Amino acid sequence: MSTFKKLFQQTFIYGLATVLPRMLSFLLIPLYTEVLPKEEYGEISVIFAYFVLFNVVLAYGMETAFFRFYHKKEDRNDVLNTSGLSLVVTSLVFFGIAFLVKDYISQITGIGIEYIRLAIWILLLDALVIIPFAWLRASERPMRYAVIKILNVAVNLGLNVFFLLYLADLSKDSAFFESIYIPDFEISYVFISNVIASGLTLLLMLPFYFKIEFRFNPVLWKSMMKYAFPVLIAGIAFSVNEVFDRIMLDYLLPADIARSEIGAYAACYKLALFMTLFATAFRLGIEPFFFSHAGSKNASQTYAQITNYFVVFGSMILLAVIVFVDLLKVLLIQNDTYWEAMEIVPLILLANLFLGIYHNLSVWYKITDRTKFGGYISVAGAVLTIVLNILLIPIISYTGSAIATLAAYGLMMILSFYFGQKYYPIPYDLKKIIGYLCLSIILSALSFYVFPGNYLVGIPLLLLFIGIVYVSEKDQILKIIQS
Repeated sequence: MSTFKKLFQQTFIYGLATVLPRMLSFLLIPLYTEVLPKEEYGEISVIFAYFVLFNVVLAYGMETAFFRFYHKKEDRNDVLNTSGLSLVVTSLVFFGIAFLVKDYISQITGIGIEYIRLAIWILLLDALVIIPFAWLRASERPMRYAVIKILNVAVNLGLNVFFLLYLADLSKDSAFFESIYIPDFEISYVFISNVIASGLTLLLMLPFYFKIEFRFNPVLWKSMMKYAFPVLIAGIAFSVNEVFDRIMLDYLLPADIARSEIGAYAACYKLALFMTLFATAFRLGIEPFFFSHAGSKNASQTYAQITNYFVVFGSMILLAVIVFVDLLKVLLIQNDTYWEAMEIVPLILLANLFLGIYHNLSVWYKITDRTKFGGYISVAGAVLTIVLNILLIPIISYTGSAIATLAAYGLMMILSFYFGQKYYPIPYDLKKIIGYLCLSIILSALSFYVFPGNYLVGIPLLLLFIGIVYVSEKDQILKIIQS
C-alpha cells in the first residue's frame, strides 16, 4: 500500500470516528427537547460545559506530548509507561479530591449533588482512556479506534432513548423494569447512560493497561510536561471560547430564569452543528495534505485555493441552513418553547464559519513550527469571550453570548490571517473570499430577517448564490470533476 493511500484511508477513518459520533449525538436533540423542560436541558448543558473544561484539564496536553515523544524517542515503551502512569495517577488523585469536596462543588456551581457524583465518575473514566486511544492511533490501528469511539456514542444514544422514552412504560408491565425506574429522574438517567458508555469504553481499552509496565521516567516526564503545558493553556482557552458562555449565563442571569434561558440557547445553538460537522470533516481530511505538501513548489498557491473552496462551501451551508431553518427547528427541536432563542442561530452559524476559516488559515503556524501562536490567538479569543459575556449578558442575555462567540472567532480568524501573512505569506484571493462571505451574509440576512420562513424567496436566493459560485468557479469545478 502506498504511503498516500494509507494516509488517506487512516484520515478517512479517523474523520469518520470524529464526525459520526457528533452526528449520532445530534439525534439526542429532538429527544431532550421533547422530554425535558428548558430548565432541565439547561442544567444538562451547564454540566456538559464543565465536562469540556475539565476534560482539557485532566488531559493537560499529555496526549499531544505522547505523540511527539512516541515518534521521537527510541524507547517507545518508556513514553508509553510514563505517560500512561502519569494520567492514571493524576486521574485518581482528581477523583479522590473531587469526591471529598463534592458538596462544596455542588454549592458553588448550583448543580445537584447527585449529578456531581455521576459527573466525577464520567470524567475519571474518560481520562483513563486518553493515552490508550492515543496509543491506538500511534500504533496505526484506526479501525479499532473508530469502532470503539462509535460504539461509545451508540451505547450512550441507545441508553438515553431507553431510559427517557421506554422505561416508564415498561415499568408498568415488568417487575424488573419497575425496580430500576425512578420518576422525575431524567437528568440522572442522561448521565447514567454516559457512565455506562464510558465504562464500556474503558473495559474495551483494558488491553492497553496490560501492556504498560510500572516504570516511571521522571526526566522524560518533565520534558513531556514542558511540551504539554502550552497545549494545556491553548486547550483551556479554546474550551472557554466553545462552552464558557453557558457557565457565565448561569452566573450572570437571575437564578429563577438562568437554566431555562440556557436550555433554549443550547438547543438553538445545536442548529449550527451542520457548519461544525462540515468544518471538522474538512479539517480532518485536509490537515495531513497540508503537511505532506509543505515542501512542494506551489504549496502556498494550493493552500490559498483550498481556503477558497472552504469559504465557498461554508458560505453555501450558512445560507442553506438559514433558508430552511424553520423546517429544521420543527424537525430537531420538538418543543416550541425552545424556539425563543432562534435569533442566535445566524450569529452562531457565522461564528462557526469564521472558526472553520481560522483552522484553514492556521496552516502557517503548523508547518513553520510556530505553534505558540495558536495558543496566543486562542487566549486572545478567550479574553474577548469573557469580557463581552460579562458586558452583554446582563443586558441582552444569551444574544450577548452569541455576539461574544461571533466576535471571538472573528478575532481569531483575523489574527491568524495577519500573522500568517507576516511569517508565511499565502496568496489568498481576498476579493473572492470576502465577496462570497459578504454575499452569503447579505442573502442570509434577507432570508432570516426580511422574509422569514418564505421559501418562495429563500430558495431562489440559495439558487442565486449557487449559480454565482458556479459561474465564477466553473473551470475549477470541471477540473475537479474530471480528475
